[in-house]
Amino acid sequence: MREARIRTFKDLIVWQKAFELGLQLYRVTRSFPMEERFGLTAELRKTARSVACNIAEGHRRRSTTEYVRFLDIASGSAAELATQLLLAGELRYFDKNQAHALRALHGEVERMLAALMRSLQERASR
Repeated sequence: MREARIRTFKDLIVWQKAFELGLQLYRVTRSFPMEERFGLTAELRKTARSVACNIAEGHRRRSTTEYVRFLDIASGSAAELATQLLLAGELRYFDKNQAHALRALHGEVERMLAALMRSLQERASR
């Protein structure tokens, strides 16, 4: 079986998952309290965008080292997002189903980022 060729960042499953996480966060934060408009709502959206955007930007870089650096930034943003998701959950801004789905997708993105970084670092060290 032949592997699918990665031509653009959009072909990366980790980017697709990060993008989907961002879309879901935009949707669920529509129901957040108005006083969070410039607070947690804006931060969740910005941080989720950062994850997907850094994966995309890293993919376009010329060297594997630069690519890994941008994936590391995306990973840091994912960690920041984890804290924001916990905060929103504790404030009961999500229902239980939303919280579960967001945590699951977030965890998947974090694991995929870590695996991609490991793979690229191993390839670069050969």
